[in-house]
Amino acid sequence: MNYRIHTDAIKENLIPDEVTSVQKSMTYASEADMLNVALFNSTAKQWRDSNSDKKGNIRDYTDINQLLVLANMESYNAILIGQGIPQEERIQILRTYAIKQLNMLSKLGIETIKSFEQK
Repeated sequence: MNYRIHTDAIKENLIPDEVTSVQKSMTYASEADMLNVALFNSTAKQWRDSNSDKKGNIRDYTDINQLLVLANMESYNAILIGQGIPQEERIQILRTYAIKQLNMLSKLGIETIKSFEQK
């Protein structure tokens, strides 16, 4: 659902009606890469170039904490897009957000998350 919230915010706020489908795709890709850089410190292409032996993409090799933070970032970025905050500012805000969330989740520990799953 957060992915849909994110893509809807991009569609409604960042993509004018008169652009081509290629331009639309580039806007979505740019936003996805911004999230990648904020969370993983790497674009999808940079990751592929550094991991040519692996199939798939950077998100296929994330842990549960990173996936949770990514989902949260999609939702938060949608809010920031709606507020009209430029991408250059959003990436800084989201990077700080990602670091704080990952640190918090690290302190909780994966065992805490597993105990929630059992309940």
